[in-house]
Amino acid sequence: MRSGTKGMQISMFKKILIANRGEIACRVIKTARRMGIATVAVYSDADARAPFVRMADEAVHIGPAPAAESYLIPEKIVAACKETGAEAVHPGYGFLSERASFVEALESENIAFIGPPAGAIAAMGDKIESKKLAKEAGVNVVPGFVGEIRDTDHAVEIANEITYPVMMKASAGGGGKGMRLAYSEKDVREGFEATKREGLNSFGDDRVFIEKFIENPRHIEIQILGDKHGNILYLNERECSIQRRHQKVVEEAPSPFVTEKMRKAMGEQCVALSRAVDYHSAGTVELIVSGADKTGESFYFLEMNTRLQVEHPVTEAITGVDLVEQMIRVAAGEKLEMTQDDIGIDGWSIENRVYAEDPYRGFLPSTGRLVEYQPPLEGWTDDGSANGRRGVDGVRVDDGVYEGGEVSMFYDPMIAKLITWAPTREEAADKQIDALDRFRIKGLGHNVDFLSAIMQHERFRSGELTTGFIAEEYPDGFEGAPSDDAWLRQMAALFAGAEFTEQVRAGKISGQLAPIPNPPSRWNVAIDGRNFDVLLETGGATVDGVQMFGTWDWEMGMHFAQVTGDNEMVVQVERVGVRWRMTTRGASHEALVLPATIAPLAEHMIEKVPPDLSKMLICPMPGLLVKLHVSEGEEIQPGQPLATVEAMKMENILRAEKEGKIATINASEGESLAVDAVILELE
Repeated sequence: MRSGTKGMQISMFKKILIANRGEIACRVIKTARRMGIATVAVYSDADARAPFVRMADEAVHIGPAPAAESYLIPEKIVAACKETGAEAVHPGYGFLSERASFVEALESENIAFIGPPAGAIAAMGDKIESKKLAKEAGVNVVPGFVGEIRDTDHAVEIANEITYPVMMKASAGGGGKGMRLAYSEKDVREGFEATKREGLNSFGDDRVFIEKFIENPRHIEIQILGDKHGNILYLNERECSIQRRHQKVVEEAPSPFVTEKMRKAMGEQCVALSRAVDYHSAGTVELIVSGADKTGESFYFLEMNTRLQVEHPVTEAITGVDLVEQMIRVAAGEKLEMTQDDIGIDGWSIENRVYAEDPYRGFLPSTGRLVEYQPPLEGWTDDGSANGRRGVDGVRVDDGVYEGGEVSMFYDPMIAKLITWAPTREEAADKQIDALDRFRIKGLGHNVDFLSAIMQHERFRSGELTTGFIAEEYPDGFEGAPSDDAWLRQMAALFAGAEFTEQVRAGKISGQLAPIPNPPSRWNVAIDGRNFDVLLETGGATVDGVQMFGTWDWEMGMHFAQVTGDNEMVVQVERVGVRWRMTTRGASHEALVLPATIAPLAEHMIEKVPPDLSKMLICPMPGLLVKLHVSEGEEIQPGQPLATVEAMKMENILRAEKEGKIATINASEGESLAVDAVILELE
């Protein structure tokens, strides 16, 4: 039997089912395999060839691609357990992980749930009820209205009373979905119904609550771990302040802001809250702290996530605790073998979430096929030690995708999680930069350059973080990490070297170009509207009169090059038509490279003028046209909502950029749109 009841025999599970997909399913399977536990995967049509399905000992098909028809149906999970003889279910995160009724359904079939009790999930999973409980437990909560909001007028009344800015949140929300920030009554009226719809579509619950928005806040969360014998510990904190649209982008442990005194105060309050709901298993209490409060004493309860967090690997890296293993052992009735005094902090760990989104186009979702996928680390094996959980040489990649596979519109856009560990924060960030340079992703947009730029950013390096970091540091969008003159000169030398290498190769083909002479040779390199004069020499180059030293190991056909000399780095190299593209250190540069004798002739080439698209509303991402706000013949003004497109379960309002009149509407509400589809045209 698996029970925490005194006097009853405890035995480990022989087979568990993972009621999830993607990287978290792979993650759970790895730990279960090390523990000698057989695993069962469940999968939808879209995931039939996914890595987690191949990794599991058994796999059961549970339905079509939409989660509402597969992963979100408890009866299908229970049936898969019965079919395979799985004794327990690990829910991962998302989907059914925080649904109390699912836990009860499993228990009624004598199937263990690898997570907290249904009562704790019910108590803490509802944001409105959890705030009431937190107040009763003496935990600080953000000022707000936690009752039922009748309609938009009532929402406006509440917001005016709290004073702006306020945050509107779906009561059952999570993962950044169902949230709207309002700075005025106009924002509340425009966003309240959208928040309700997102809550209903994503979580089946359209209730909304409103609370005061803490400006310049830091997002700190405390990892909780408890067993069925009354032992509850806190495993330090994670800093999750760098977010975009309330979705975490970068997480680290420990926080550069939290002191030992703050950590103890936060941890003890979070343990007290957990004890109030008889919590066991892994869980996370999320707190908000004003960045202006250097004492750290004014922290407020946001919510408790009664599940494993996406960012759990950074806690594993600094504590050496395998949280998935502990969840399994707790579910089997075992006592925690550690005490609070055993929980230390060893080094620093940072996690970056690699998403299928295009930062160069306003972070629009970018679903599609992974034509090429090469992570910086081809898998890692956790041997059960603390170092094992840190990956290979402090680099760990948690992913669940494969080359040739598809990042589907039906699920979260995450491609991979990159985790690094080092003795210091600066070293952990440097490892991130180097590892991000080694990611090769083709076929869809991704945020690797953006993540690298954050890791290099002076404000990030200083640790002065708030949840407004991205909005404040990139107010006009992302255009690549900044490059100074010295950096561009080095890139010019590399571009010239690539062109030289290709022409040398072409010169060896019979009947083609005449052989290129050995260095020195002179080239004109045009990068980002600037021209560089490059003299290639043996062992280096002279760029605009500045001598540079270094070598690289690149040859035709290679995707990556290792550069040594003035700057050591990894560069991705590819030919794009007549140009070269190189990507490194958070930026992609394209260059036209011509022999110095030919370059002057380029000035006489006729420039191709792009078509005028200003009279069209073009769908910026694949998605569902939820609502058309205008009709043919209607006069429109700048900033006016024209259409709402849902992508990755998030609603995106497309607005008019200029004054005009609607000539034709080319799409209908409920229609699935491809990227660049023309929704409507102006006269």
